[in-house]
Order: sequence, then structure tokens, then C-alpha cells
Amino acid sequence: HVQLVESGGGSVQPGGSLRLSCTASGSTFGGRDMAWYGWYRQGPGAECELVSITNSDGTGKTDYGDSVKGRFTISKDNANAKNTLYLQMNSLKPEDTAMYYCAAAADLGRGGSWYLNHQRMKYWGQGTQVTVS
Repeated sequence: HVQLVESGGGSVQPGGSLRLSCTASGSTFGGRDMAWYGWYRQGPGAECELVSITNSDGTGKTDYGDSVKGRFTISKDNANAKNTLYLQMNSLKPEDTAMYYCAAAADLGRGGSWYLNHQRMKYWGQGTQVTVS
């Protein structure tokens, strides 16, 4: 039974930074069931959108949403059984305000940017709120 638990959200002023964390149990980031793993967000009245995703242990591909490129960085830590995914967010803007979700899925051989459709991700956390104002 896979569980993803996010933490690290909060309120921050524009230009500030936050680091989100997502801890997994029941599977391993980069393992067979969670070969693709990353972050999505949903702002008020908006669609769920990709923030960042990676398949670093497989194809090596990492992708970012256009609005966060150069400001956000995805990483993971599997050392000492931490099994934790991070999202470092710098130069935050009010438009970054959203609920941020950790998500993961197996590698089913899909090509292109299939992950832009968030509904194709299998495992989800409960979300952590980020407010920039």
C-alpha cells in the first residue's frame, strides 16, 4: 500500500523560498511502481498543472512547468531509507499560490510528455498549501 505524505508548505512573501518534502511508504521513488515521481499544483479556480517530474533512475528525464523553470528544483534522497522527494522553490511569486501535491507512477513505456495529464499519475499525497503574499 503506497502512501505519499507532503510537508513544508506555508505562507511566504514574494521573493521568498520554501522547500517541500514528500515521504513515501510502501514503495520507493525510482523503483518499479514509482519510476516517475514529481509535483503538481492546483491554484484557486485553476486546473491541476505539472510543477516538476523526473524519471532520474530510468530515462534520466526531468521536466518542469514553464512557469517554474529556473526557480524550482526537484530532487530526492534515498539514502538511509529516507525515501523522500523534495521541491526547492525560490523566487516565489503570488501566482505560485496553490495546493502542491506529490505524485508518482510506474513507467508504462509511454513516450512524450504523457505526465502533463495529471490523471495518468497513480499515487497521490494529500497536498500541502503554499501561499505567497
